[in-house]
Amino acid sequence: MSNNKNTLTQTHQQDTLELSIALLERPSVTPDDDGCQDILSSRLAQAGFDCEFMYFGNKEQSGEHAEVKNLWARCGTADPVICFAGHTDVVPTGDEKNWTYPPFTPTIKDGYLWARGAADMKTGIAAFTIAAERFVASHPEHNGSIAFLITSDEEGPSINGTVKVIETLEARQEKITYCLVGEPSSTDTLGDIIKNGRRGSLGAVLTVIGKQGHVAYPHLACNPIHAATSALAELTTATWDSGNDYFPATSLQISNINSGTGATNVIPETLEVVFNFRFSTETSEEELKAKTHAIFDKHFENSSASYHIDWKLSGQPFLTPEGKLVSACQNAIKSVTGTDTTLSTSGGTSDGRFIAPTGAQVVELGVRNATIHQVDEKVEVDDLGKLAQIYEGILENLLLD
Repeated sequence: MSNNKNTLTQTHQQDTLELSIALLERPSVTPDDDGCQDILSSRLAQAGFDCEFMYFGNKEQSGEHAEVKNLWARCGTADPVICFAGHTDVVPTGDEKNWTYPPFTPTIKDGYLWARGAADMKTGIAAFTIAAERFVASHPEHNGSIAFLITSDEEGPSINGTVKVIETLEARQEKITYCLVGEPSSTDTLGDIIKNGRRGSLGAVLTVIGKQGHVAYPHLACNPIHAATSALAELTTATWDSGNDYFPATSLQISNINSGTGATNVIPETLEVVFNFRFSTETSEEELKAKTHAIFDKHFENSSASYHIDWKLSGQPFLTPEGKLVSACQNAIKSVTGTDTTLSTSGGTSDGRFIAPTGAQVVELGVRNATIHQVDEKVEVDDLGKLAQIYEGILENLLLD
């Protein structure tokens, strides 16, 4: 039995490594897929999946309005639907001279696979694919369905990717029951952390309008920086909630303050402040907005300056409590690595925020995140086959009687 298990491990390892390298060789800087999804669809079609490309955005434009390629692939027509979700786009490399190895020349050295996207998250997609191929081949009469939702618009503005695919699926009443997002969730060892939720993200751009003037004649001007100081002080020290068993307390951070004309003797006319809430399920978008406006209204009541706030909601908080999907992940991880995994809702946002509102249970499970978005991004080679085994185990736990 142990010899058979070792053989399976080696097969998972080699197949996942080869597919990872094929994807990593493609310089798919967001929102360019650069053929990654063609590689995946070709393999999935051979495994019995119906593959559909969905294109959103303007083909003639660049930037956030550029056309984005997305892949929806499904094997089976019955419920439950287990969806593997991920992205083929990667963040820019920066100056490639700073990399030990060329970022789009996958290199195996010192037990690691080095390349842009190695951790975030092409190896996760490769492991998804190998797991699904092996499971379907071994269990052609399995229950339910297996699906893939792959986008090339996750690292960018995220407006023509997963969110649009989900809108399309919802319009045709095609529901996802369980979703595994392959984001790099692990911290110290593979599978030690899985994300069963994420905080919401609410961004804001505050503009304060005063009156420009000479610093020697402040009575003839209105300094927007002075006008905003007391309100910003209260904003940054306010308690928004206390969190709960799954989420830390809601936090606010100012990320940018901009004002001035460049001259040292001019009172500026405007001040711009960029800030962001990462919020728990203990509060809401509406409550945060209302409390913020109440603070500014109070401090600007007797001021000749005025203000306005432009809001942008990037995602609502979501939570998948302990249940069938979480247990399936925990048991698969324990079986492959021996690790008792920990549930977490920490970190930034992911495309899970677009999928959870449909009623799907969502978790994030992938390789270690120690080098994501960094120069010399890399992942442990030995973890690749194990991750594919974990994903295959999850399919077995959810789709076999």
